[in-house]
Amino acid sequence: MQDRPTVHELLESLGRFLDEEIVPATEGRRQFLARVAANVARLVDRELASEESQLDDEWRRLRAIPALAPDAAEPAGREALRAAIAGATADLARRIREGEVDADGPLRSAVLDHLRRTVRAKLVVSNPAWLAADEGTPATPGGAA
Repeated sequence: MQDRPTVHELLESLGRFLDEEIVPATEGRRQFLARVAANVARLVDRELASEESQLDDEWRRLRAIPALAPDAAEPAGREALRAAIAGATADLARRIREGEVDADGPLRSAVLDHLRRTVRAKLVVSNPAWLAADEGTPATPGGAA
């Protein structure tokens, strides 16, 4: 892609076009689908803007969980990082199912902290309006997914 317009600018323009031109000119199912498309453009924009830092943060949190910390070297590249996170998350889910984090203590605290932060990070991308409502702050226009 060229320097301008950026991916962010393109997605923002697409969302604005759908919201301002297509949604008002349609009704019923087509209007609903235009709203969904505008929300998808905003969601993809948020995902692209935060993906790298969210992946790094999630990996760091997983590595900080006692008795879970993957011994693997730092994954090289985004796909390897996604795969490492998926593997560590699967291991964590297994340990939760097996009751390893049921007892109060550092492991349980670390797991709960990781889960809360991970869910919050995902909501920042998928629907920041839910977080704003939960935190008592007004949602930004176009912030819903």
